[in-house]
Amino acid sequence: MSANISWKILFIAFSVFLHNILFAKDITELVEHRYVDSDGVSIHYAVTGNGPLIVMVHGFPDYWYTWRHQMEALKENYTVVALDTRGYNLSDQPAGVDNYTLEILVEDVAAVIRAEGEESATVIGHDWGGGIAWSFAALKPEMTERLIILNLPHPKGLVRELAKFQQQHENSAYARNFQQPNSHENLTVEGLSAALSGGDPNLESAYSEAFGRSSFDSMMNYYRANYPREPYDSGAFLELPEVKAPVLQFHGLNDTALLPGALNDTWDFLASDWTLVTIPGVSHWPHHAVPEKVNSMIKAWLDMH
Repeated sequence: MSANISWKILFIAFSVFLHNILFAKDITELVEHRYVDSDGVSIHYAVTGNGPLIVMVHGFPDYWYTWRHQMEALKENYTVVALDTRGYNLSDQPAGVDNYTLEILVEDVAAVIRAEGEESATVIGHDWGGGIAWSFAALKPEMTERLIILNLPHPKGLVRELAKFQQQHENSAYARNFQQPNSHENLTVEGLSAALSGGDPNLESAYSEAFGRSSFDSMMNYYRANYPREPYDSGAFLELPEVKAPVLQFHGLNDTALLPGALNDTWDFLASDWTLVTIPGVSHWPHHAVPEKVNSMIKAWLDMH
């Protein structure tokens, strides 16, 4: 083997080694932590990347780090922001159900967008973050360029299914329990962290630290303030105007809390195009379970729009 070929092999091997080191770097080492005042409440968010703004909103129980795979995938071409919604991790935890209405939660997202010096953004939401994102797009169309939703049917579709008093109503018993005044007393840092970590001790440690700083009462206030109540004929979700922005929606079909029947007729609530990606064999957290599939679709869809 010639010296030139040997050096080439060594160079390639070193390049692969260096790439693996860089790729393995956790997103926590690549983000800057910032805070914005939202009508007296401090909202924490992590930001990385450069380009058009994307704002990511987590659900229950979670925090900004849930978007680690998506932040890594999108930071090359976008400024990616992932916030801690109020009550969680490093954001303030105001007391009282009235501090967690949809209108207030929407304003928190708007405050983050303005803090980044932008007038609008692509908004991504999962679970309760999906409820906030749907509401943001409907109530603030001028600030919503594109909308991406993971495992949260349009709220009107969810209310419709609940009102049938069939399987969705039965499977939402947990949410009605969460609405009770003392529901937060049944939550523990250990239980929530174990549920989210999937047996990964490092991930469990990260969640334990975040949930240890969070307010369980605040988490339950999302349900107390906003989750639809019987007889399902009124409430903030039903009053949402149609969404003007184009929508990309993912739904893991094994989700037992939010059944896919609520996806039917979603186009009735939209004014622009809707791309639906259903994922068999995946439950409530598709961005954790199949991150490469989710990331590839997000990037391709963003390129199209």
